[in-house]
Amino acid sequence: MNKFFKAVGYDPSAKNTSVRTEIISGIVTFLAMAYILTLNPLLMLNLFNSGAYGHLYSSVFIATALGAFIGTLLMAIYAKLPLAQAPGLGLNSMVGGLLGGGLIGTALSFGNSMLLVLISGVLFLLLSVIKVSGTSIREIIYKAIPESVRKAISVGIGLFIAIIGLVNAGIVGYGNGTLISMVAWSSWDMDIVAPALVCLVGFIVIAVLAHFNIKGAVIIGILVATLFGMIPGINVTQWSGKSWAFWEHFKGFFSFSTAEGGTLFAAFTEGFNFPAGVSIISLVMVTITFCMVDMFDTMGTCVGCCQAAGLMTEDGVPVNYNRIMVADSVATCAGALLGTSTVTTFVESGAGVSAGGKTGLTALVTAGLFLLSIFVLPLFASIPGAAASSALIWVGCLMLKGIKNVKVDTVKDFVPAFLTIAMMPFGYSITTGIGLGILSYVIIDVCGYLFGLLAYALSKKEGKEKPVWDLHVVTIIIAVLFIIYFFVPTTF
Repeated sequence: MNKFFKAVGYDPSAKNTSVRTEIISGIVTFLAMAYILTLNPLLMLNLFNSGAYGHLYSSVFIATALGAFIGTLLMAIYAKLPLAQAPGLGLNSMVGGLLGGGLIGTALSFGNSMLLVLISGVLFLLLSVIKVSGTSIREIIYKAIPESVRKAISVGIGLFIAIIGLVNAGIVGYGNGTLISMVAWSSWDMDIVAPALVCLVGFIVIAVLAHFNIKGAVIIGILVATLFGMIPGINVTQWSGKSWAFWEHFKGFFSFSTAEGGTLFAAFTEGFNFPAGVSIISLVMVTITFCMVDMFDTMGTCVGCCQAAGLMTEDGVPVNYNRIMVADSVATCAGALLGTSTVTTFVESGAGVSAGGKTGLTALVTAGLFLLSIFVLPLFASIPGAAASSALIWVGCLMLKGIKNVKVDTVKDFVPAFLTIAMMPFGYSITTGIGLGILSYVIIDVCGYLFGLLAYALSKKEGKEKPVWDLHVVTIIIAVLFIIYFFVPTTF
């Protein structure tokens, strides 16, 4: 038993935790994250807007659960920390955009999309293990991204996720004479209003439960909304019709053919057959974005959760930081091979930490519950998109809290931060927000330096300080890549 405890970093002699506390914390973490089992297939396969990939639902659900299991298990036995992983929100919407053609102007196949996710995971892994002068490339890139943009990314993603939920539930949409408008509640046309009501009920339940610090508020809210959708006259919730015979779902999952509903190894079976005319530059930028968002999201989540758990080194770095990053990148690679979007460390890990979790034993319990969830697929599949959308809006609310960390002291800070945040929902693209944020920062910085240099040269005042060039070469390289992404034609 001692060997088991040692494997997950649990010290039986420690007084600041216990086996019971760790188990409860693992359950709390799972309840806080379980909504991703419902949302990930819907967002990844773009099922809110199209049913073209509906035949892959069961396999993507299995891939989601297995990806979360593998990633969280790595956190338990390799990083030995109470952190849990699963396919991240925002990045799964990017996969949906790739499948629908809205992200890069050309629709990719499921295998194409998984190949890009896999490459981003391998890239993240290489950035985590390759060092230059003792510093990993990952850390060099992290420091090269302007702080104002870096801190604004999570806020922008939150708004992006929230608007997806609002649109998918029908709460907002095209207006009559306006670009967008809220649903006409007063019409009481249940074909239009019912999904919005279901979403609103779920959101209110989540918010109220969270106010009283009820664990598992999100999944409870989704379930209440699902039950509300069964009321006669509402009729939003319908039984999925999925079989309880789990081996039937596994048969499709292991078919190695997306035509037969399989997602396993789709990155290799069809991933290299890209459609004619697809922009290579767009593919490169999408892959880099997958990697960057995963990297920044993981860094921020780990620092926040480990700080709350008192698992920080004297240098202000999370314990086993490099292992966390390796576990995260390996989980992304595994998830892509299984058939799910980027697997990343979840901020909901903080729920388990707040319940007392301090070791990998918490993560081990969470991983086991994700594995068991495969066998209740029909229940999760019956949750309507409107109910699931309530969680999207709530996650958007949570991520907005990060705005307090965004620097807004100077023009060079708040303009890039604003563009990063605003252009994600308005441009309906995470890539667009990050790209415009970085470009604006570089342009303002370069112009400020040049004008400062000119003023210095023309000044006759003694003691005037010469402006200092403070742009990192990596920042400039990233900016150039985004210039190519935005302005180079995708077709010739």
